Amino acid sequence: MTLTAWIAIAVILVTVYCLIKRYETRLVLFTAGLFLCCIAMKPMAALDQFAKSMANASLIMAICSSMGFAYVVTTTGCDKNLVKFLAAPLNKLGILLIPATTIITSFINVAIPSASGCAAAVGATFIPVMIRAGIRPAAAGAAVLMGTFGSNISPGTSHNSVVAKIANMDMMDLISLHTPYSIAMVLIGAVGLTIVCLILRDNKPTAKELEDYYTSADHSGGIERINPLKAIAPLVPLVILLLGNSYVPVIKMGVAQAMVIGAIFALIVSWVNPQQFTKDFFKGMGEGYGSVMGIIITAGVFAAGLKATGLIDAFVEVLKSSNEIARWGGSFGPFIMAAITGSGDAATFAFNEAVTPHAASFGMPIPNLGAMALISGQMGRTMSPIAGVVIVLSGLAMVPPIQLVKRTAIPLIVGVVVLALTIV
Repeated sequence: MTLTAWIAIAVILVTVYCLIKRYETRLVLFTAGLFLCCIAMKPMAALDQFAKSMANASLIMAICSSMGFAYVVTTTGCDKNLVKFLAAPLNKLGILLIPATTIITSFINVAIPSASGCAAAVGATFIPVMIRAGIRPAAAGAAVLMGTFGSNISPGTSHNSVVAKIANMDMMDLISLHTPYSIAMVLIGAVGLTIVCLILRDNKPTAKELEDYYTSADHSGGIERINPLKAIAPLVPLVILLLGNSYVPVIKMGVAQAMVIGAIFALIVSWVNPQQFTKDFFKGMGEGYGSVMGIIITAGVFAAGLKATGLIDAFVEVLKSSNEIARWGGSFGPFIMAAITGSGDAATFAFNEAVTPHAASFGMPIPNLGAMALISGQMGRTMSPIAGVVIVLSGLAMVPPIQLVKRTAIPLIVGVVVLALTIV
């Protein structure tokens, strides 16, 4: 490798350190990418990539509209109605509450793709239900956490848009390709977590654990009565996209159009001020561009820096030597990075921007490698004690984040190994 490639490796280590220290993700990725382009004597490569990424029409439409819809679903309380509706039958399942909660959370996460947003909505209802049923607070929080990568099969998840564009295929076709693997990972997580919780005797909480939880936790903010129409509102865009792309071609449409229809439905059933509703929708769209698109843009700049230094070419040459190396690198690479940094998005976007376009050169289809990276990245985030969603749930369960992670880690490691061995 060249000298600049070795410098790039050092910059990667510094970047990981900065992400671990919770410095602003976009600042870290942009600065690292620009620095690498400068030492490679190609400073315009970073700026050109920045300009190219910020005007990516297909990504902007899908991501911003999804975030706008997610925002109004939250502000109108539709998400809480959906959670309350699904929580109602769970009270008498005993230890089976753990896998049931994980599976239901993953289903809700498809409709509410934000991991932290879904965790806040689900955790506020499900964690007290589980604790009252005799489950330890740490296990209750872990059960919700394990379901927060169900959004992998959501059309509103930005990673699906990114990989579909790289692979030059329809996003719903990509989702269909990796849905069996994504569902299998959730099931492995649910079963594995249940086994771990049984070993830790999480179905036998101590009196002190219950006292600490009920003394410290805030149990306010729930809803008394379920509005069925509000409960189905978060699912409307998903249903439209699934039916339109599979069974009813006459209603086939893009993500943005489906999200707008879903927002109109939420407005009608919520009966709120249309002016404030509109402001909230566009505020969510702006948040989508600033937060999600911001990470995609800066991850692209970082990838441009790695390419400019020659590190990506060297890495691809290594992967060309063996399909097995590519398989394990594509699964454990984003998984470990996400677990260390707490950001599944940063790790996955960077990998897919830099490595996935070269998949064919080392014997893997682009959609498969991209899907492997997006699934494993979100799984890695689910076992990181510094991930935002872990911190949210540890607060709701009133336990340290490490208590959640020690329950999710082993099932997720097993899951990523299975993923690497099965996805081809």
